[in-house]
Amino acid sequence: MYGINIGFEIGKRALLAQQYSLNLTGHNIANVNTPGFTRQQAILSSSRPFVSAAGIFGTGVDVVDVRHLRSIFLDEQYRQETQNLGKWQMLSSSWSQIETIYMEPSDSGFSTVLDNFWSAWSDLAASPDDQAARVAVREQATLLTNAFHHFATQLSDYQKSLDDDIDKRISQINQIGAQIANLNSQIASTELNGNIANDLRDTRDYLIDELSQYVNVQVIEKPTGEVSVLIGAMQFVDGINVYDLETTVKGSGANIVHTIQFKNSKVKPDIESGELSALIDLRDNIVPDRIRELDQMAVTLVRSLNEIHRRGIGLDGKTGQDFFKATVTGAADINLDDAIIEDVAHIAASLNGEAGDNTIALEIAGLRSNLTMNGGTATFGDYYNAIVGIVGVRAKEASDLAQNQQTLLNHIDENRQSLEGVSLDEETTNMLKYQHAYQAAARVITTMDEALNTVINNMGLVGR
Repeated sequence: MYGINIGFEIGKRALLAQQYSLNLTGHNIANVNTPGFTRQQAILSSSRPFVSAAGIFGTGVDVVDVRHLRSIFLDEQYRQETQNLGKWQMLSSSWSQIETIYMEPSDSGFSTVLDNFWSAWSDLAASPDDQAARVAVREQATLLTNAFHHFATQLSDYQKSLDDDIDKRISQINQIGAQIANLNSQIASTELNGNIANDLRDTRDYLIDELSQYVNVQVIEKPTGEVSVLIGAMQFVDGINVYDLETTVKGSGANIVHTIQFKNSKVKPDIESGELSALIDLRDNIVPDRIRELDQMAVTLVRSLNEIHRRGIGLDGKTGQDFFKATVTGAADINLDDAIIEDVAHIAASLNGEAGDNTIALEIAGLRSNLTMNGGTATFGDYYNAIVGIVGVRAKEASDLAQNQQTLLNHIDENRQSLEGVSLDEETTNMLKYQHAYQAAARVITTMDEALNTVINNMGLVGR
């Protein structure tokens, strides 16, 4: 029968529903600054009605669900742009670091050292028999070779440091994968009876967001609540299983090759974006290209200058002498010939050996303006300035793209936060709404209690 007891049940359900909503509002407010937290909303619905011969009567309210206010579309957009941002931020930082190696423009930069080297030969041409001018040529040549060595060492060391950075990223990626797999297990067991593990899902989504900074990922959710995380087209996390990445080293010396692969299958992942993609590009392409440019310059300089110097005659009367060691292979091993280091008399300034003849010194000084590099289209100075220009342009490009990408990501995150983020103003409004509803529900029970008291204590008493 639809009596007073039903009224108590309606009041009880109202109290429980509003209390649950208040608790959920407090949970949202408590996590307003929690990274990755998504606000939750209690979904209230009328409970199953009471059906009698007199009709259908309401029985109150129930909390039928807790809505997790996330947008799969915005999450996918955010992760896609995070991958791109991670790549361009890493490239921007790295190109800036390469710029500092060149130290241009600078009074002590390579271009200044190269100009001083050519000027020393011009001074020797002006005084071919002057001992001091010969010493100046040797000293400027030593500074030039040291500058080449500095470049080679700095770039080589930076390339090696990139291997360490890649190893660190691989370790971080594997750790995140293990955490996602563990959360998959917890979520699947929690949701087995129909509940939704919202807080666990938030933690997992936050980890996937972090993972997207390092590498390109795709996420596929299973009916069990677990997710599969793919790197490229290869599974990285599948439910509770993690397929770790590893780095391998093959070869030795100049032929050493570092590769990234899945530990079990030995298959190389298709890494297209994220910080790891940028680090691989830097290590395998960008830095080696800079080294090759300097190597080409060093080898061409040695070959061109030695060809002229061998035709000359030193103060010792000898000819056929190399100025630089002819065994040079690049910027790392360019050096003066031992004979030049021991005695500047071996420096050839004359073509015929006669006093005052400066033919060879003039010809070597003329290399400054000769079109020797890039297949006879650029001087040594032009070639080096072009190298520095490329670095500057690439650094500016990467910086601009990183800034543009950050702006785009901020816009997407604002859209995401407008849906998923906690608004203290909104939650305060909800709290007052649920509080008033709770007070009203308590008043319903009080009223029903008074009615029941009337029935029990004040009805059917004879003589009153």
